[in-house]
Amino acid sequence: MAAAPEQPSPARVVVLVSGSGTNLQALLDASAERGPAYGAEVVAVGADRTGIEGLRRAERAGLPTFVHRVADYDSRPDWDLALTESVAAHQPDLVVSAGFMKIVGADFLARFGGRLINTHPALLPSFPGAHGVREALAHGVKVTGCTVHFVDEDVDAGPIIAQAPVVVHEGDDEATLHERIKDAERALLVDVVGRLARDGYRIEGRKVLIP
Repeated sequence: MAAAPEQPSPARVVVLVSGSGTNLQALLDASAERGPAYGAEVVAVGADRTGIEGLRRAERAGLPTFVHRVADYDSRPDWDLALTESVAAHQPDLVVSAGFMKIVGADFLARFGGRLINTHPALLPSFPGAHGVREALAHGVKVTGCTVHFVDEDVDAGPIIAQAPVVVHEGDDEATLHERIKDAERALLVDVVGRLARDGYRIEGRKVLIP
């Protein structure tokens, strides 16, 4: 009897968090529920601060964690290098910035450029930066949404992988709108990470092509 074909090893994913870690939890749940068919597995979680729920989620899942606070380093490049080395120690295929509130630097991008994924609560290139939900609402848009993109040296400007629309309701405030965007964001991130891991991808200019 012929041997069954070997199941490909899941893509190794390191997730970076700064807060509650709901996007991290969505990835953990997808991997647990779908098993090898999902194609990706979180292997470590890093943070820029201690005492956050994101780290507790990782610990409950039995994952190794590491923390690098900017204040503990003499310079931002020193912090960036330390973060790079900690992530690299886990040999990731993909790195996910899941609510990670720090901008990585040259060392990190040199090592993980084209593999570092970020989410943003607006339809880029509209409303980049820290206040995308507030600015979209103030602008009076009828539809906003979320974007999953690769990170480059500019803020929220890397190649777009996927987007999901979210309708703005009459009477929405920043909090209510952001909650619905977060729901869409979690689903989109889970889908994107799985597709990239299972199918592979290439980046041509500003386009991300997934077979």
